[in-house]
Amino acid sequence: MTNTRADQTPARVVMEPVPQPVHRLRQVLRDFGGMYAANAVIGIVFSATGPVAVILAAGLAGGLSQAQLASWLFGAFFVNGILTITASWLYRQPLAFFWTIPGTVVVGASLEHLPWEQVLGAFFATGLLILLVGLTGWIRPIMSALPMPIVMAMVAGVFLHFGTDLVEAPAHDAAIALPMIATFVALSVFTKVGRFAPPVLGALLVGVIIIAVSGRFNSGGNTHEWFAHPVLTTPQWSWQAMVELVVPLAITVIVVQNGQGIAVLRTAGHQPPIGTVTVACGAFSLVNAAVGCVSTCLTGPTNALLSASGERTRQYTAGIFCGLLAVLFGLFAPTFVAMMLATPAAFIVTLGGLAMLKPLQGAFVTAFGGRFTFGALVAFLVTISDVELLNIGAAFWGLALGVIASRILESKDYAAT
Repeated sequence: MTNTRADQTPARVVMEPVPQPVHRLRQVLRDFGGMYAANAVIGIVFSATGPVAVILAAGLAGGLSQAQLASWLFGAFFVNGILTITASWLYRQPLAFFWTIPGTVVVGASLEHLPWEQVLGAFFATGLLILLVGLTGWIRPIMSALPMPIVMAMVAGVFLHFGTDLVEAPAHDAAIALPMIATFVALSVFTKVGRFAPPVLGALLVGVIIIAVSGRFNSGGNTHEWFAHPVLTTPQWSWQAMVELVVPLAITVIVVQNGQGIAVLRTAGHQPPIGTVTVACGAFSLVNAAVGCVSTCLTGPTNALLSASGERTRQYTAGIFCGLLAVLFGLFAPTFVAMMLATPAAFIVTLGGLAMLKPLQGAFVTAFGGRFTFGALVAFLVTISDVELLNIGAAFWGLALGVIASRILESKDYAAT
């Protein structure tokens, strides 16, 4: 009968207390070691390669300037790096926060018909919504009302063009795309080597070497600032942007990304503070919106890398070191953006496509591997259709129509939950 109280407790999420006493710097340094440093380096390398290419691809498709892209990366790494350091230190577990990748893709599609200022307004509204969800304890009702297979089918539809662009890349620039793809496959097959040289990182290095040897690095003579200079833009409030972006962005943070990060950490034996994570994502999403960065989330892949090895009670140091590296990367965001934009288009397309293969595979498996498959199919088809109703993008309608179709035709699946 000990579970009765827990079962009857309202689904209110409070910010979990910080373990006491808080570790001093001397204790953190004592717990730190080479293994945790290596995990942190691999984690930041993963975040700074393929996922960054996703930001650049989305931003370039939406017509953002180099300065705006650099400001986006400043928020993604510097601001989120500070949160990662603080949360990992206080809660004594790896808690890496970065940005929502599916949300970034949704934003890229919206930028093709929405002004940047209106998108920023949606960023602020999303941060407020996530903060409200964290403070009021609406997480469980929201997650139960939105079946994960339907959400992931929408995500699969959003991700799909990265896969198709990857397939088309060799036809446009085989000299760059094919060696990068071959390297990715080889490092994926030979896992012992891939552990020290992740497939996406290997593909990036091969691409850079080919570009350098062939002389195709084109800086265009453009000058850039070495250090970050965030671009502050006044947001505009638009009902179209609010309806089209706020709910999908909040769902990708709360349900998709945070849910994935929490599951990864629980599998590694940690107990992530769900309430605190949600509130922190909302608060820091507001900070990031000010510098033009998409919403903050608890990352799944990076936290998996940080907790991949070592003693569980010392893995928090990998999170702290990863956060420090992210802060450093964010400070040099303009330099990194300038270097990436000086490469051929096929380099970014191929790198982004390779980085999205595993997430795309995972989205399909979750969407069509069990219940709610008809609703998932409707969500996927509507999302890839790129249809706009009432000037609202397909991702929102895919999610909405998928849930409606599932409610009508798959009532047994809801009864079984």
